[in-house]
Amino acid sequence: MVKKQTQQTKQTLSRAQHIHRKMRLAVVPHRSNQYRPFAIRRYSLVAVIIAVFGVYFLNNTMVTGDVLGQQAMITPQTLLVATNTVREQEGLNDLALNQKLSQAAYSKAQDMLSKQYWSHESPAGVQPWKWMSDVQYNYSHAGENLAKGFTTSDGVTSAWLASPEHRANVLGSLYQDVGFAAVEGVLDGKDITLVVAMYGTPVQETAVAGIATTTFTAPTEQTGILAVIGQKVQSLPAAAIGSILLVGLLGGVAMAAHASRKRLPKAIRSTWRHHHAAVKVMGLGSLSVIIVIMYSGGQI
Repeated sequence: MVKKQTQQTKQTLSRAQHIHRKMRLAVVPHRSNQYRPFAIRRYSLVAVIIAVFGVYFLNNTMVTGDVLGQQAMITPQTLLVATNTVREQEGLNDLALNQKLSQAAYSKAQDMLSKQYWSHESPAGVQPWKWMSDVQYNYSHAGENLAKGFTTSDGVTSAWLASPEHRANVLGSLYQDVGFAAVEGVLDGKDITLVVAMYGTPVQETAVAGIATTTFTAPTEQTGILAVIGQKVQSLPAAAIGSILLVGLLGGVAMAAHASRKRLPKAIRSTWRHHHAAVKVMGLGSLSVIIVIMYSGGQI
């Protein structure tokens, strides 16, 4: 029995050593792999690129039913669920889907498409609260969020949460109602889905005329490069984040290999491959940017 256990222990140690050796060959530059880790060699990088795009197409097919992710699966109900899920996590009250506000949001989206603009205020100077007045929704507090180019309600909500002004509307503690509209059309010559959210708190019937204050919050467009990048990164789905982490890991391996370039065999040091790792760092960095672009085509 003791002899059998000893053999099993040796086999376990042997397997562990074998795995450790393989991992070291893959990610650590040293003499056995000629200071060129297998993880950043040509065949491995090709496999990673295929995997990244494969995950992208699979994610689009599962989420939107379209391989290219061009079909938007955004509805008032899914937007409501995404919004209230976040509000519950913050200990806030659920918002009720209000038909008047949904009609106001729909009218605003149609106005943007018909007059070809992307703003809380129309070119003629029409303000967002005009649409609430049209449906006779009398409010004490109200707000509006806009989004375009997204394919999922979670993506829209995540982008709003990444912007302080939009987040203030999504998580507004004073709001009771919300209306959503997701309208497909052509804006600036591109097929696009516009999303409009109208948040509100109705004026209490018992309020004394002239006493109740009214406020309307319309976030400004994200213009700073850091703000735009932050919004896009925070709105990325899990598939994109996983792909970026994988590419980042390989980038770290490539940087370690670049630091060891003086130890490369002389035959390699006399060719362009002396700086092969630096080229791969730049390539992997570019791939990360492409991933962000692929998954985050929306704007708020």
